Amino acid sequence: MARLDASELAQRLGRQAEAVCRHYLGNGRRQGHYWQVGDVRNTPGRSMFVRLRDTPKGPAGKWMDAESGEHGDLLDVIREALGLIDFADVAEEARSFLSLPHPEPEPARQHTAPAPSGSVEAARRLFAMGRPISGTIGETCLRRRGITALHGTDALRFHPRCYYRPDDGPTETWPALLARITDLAGRQTGTHRTWLAPDGSGKAPIDTQRKVMGDLLGHGVRFGIGSEVQAAGEGIETMLSVRSGLPDLPAVAALSAAHLGSLLLPDTLRRLYVARDNGEAGEAMAATLAARAEAAGIEAVVLVPTLGDFNDDLVAFGIEGLRTALRTQILPQDVARFMVLAA
Repeated sequence: MARLDASELAQRLGRQAEAVCRHYLGNGRRQGHYWQVGDVRNTPGRSMFVRLRDTPKGPAGKWMDAESGEHGDLLDVIREALGLIDFADVAEEARSFLSLPHPEPEPARQHTAPAPSGSVEAARRLFAMGRPISGTIGETCLRRRGITALHGTDALRFHPRCYYRPDDGPTETWPALLARITDLAGRQTGTHRTWLAPDGSGKAPIDTQRKVMGDLLGHGVRFGIGSEVQAAGEGIETMLSVRSGLPDLPAVAALSAAHLGSLLLPDTLRRLYVARDNGEAGEAMAATLAARAEAAGIEAVVLVPTLGDFNDDLVAFGIEGLRTALRTQILPQDVARFMVLAA
């Protein structure tokens, strides 16, 4: 193979992005259009995302670690995964890898073909198949968690028989709460599924109770109409609990601690309330998001629950106890603005 410069090597590796990830980041797994792993040194986990296909956001092979803030291309992956120091060694390893036979990426499917499993289009179709949660098992599960304020929840739907594919064994169907994931422009980029017990008593008795289809990185599940003041946190139940106490406050659920740290913030935002979960990961990612907001000129206020998260507080202390705790943490002008319905 003719000698290639760093840019050409990175581009050629990008065309084999999934093969590169499987070879050097074998502790991860594919999630939609991304390879997900703990970090660039191949630690098991879920905070690093490698783009597997070219998208409007950037070329295949680019990656970001939502926890550490590190980012780079597949040459960096080779360097870190193998502990190499000199670029000449990294380049030689990349050339050796590229000389091996690897399948080219599958050609783009025609519009008439079924949407690929896990794609953004498949996520949109699944959400469209759901129905409003009112009167469903989905509503029952939320109410059992103390969440009765369900205004502004058009991002949630219910599916009575949503497919679930275990790691081994036949495909099953369970009731599921569907959540629409959107970008800052309101375009749907994915669907989050939470499988439920048929009697509405809680989550389904399966190994993986939540999964995402489509593109989640930087996006989230949004409740209410966005304004210059918003709240952000990890889970759907957490953010619906915060809105139980602050009914008019727009909110977004990032769906995990790692994704909370990488949540994209609108240019119009002036103040952000970060509703953190307690625990090491929750504290760290809330601090990361708050720091990013402050660096962008956005005032950031971290809201801290008494127990594990704000839904635990709602269940334990009731709506009045939650309101009292929130009232002491938000700014005075926002008490009047966002707690008016709870007065």
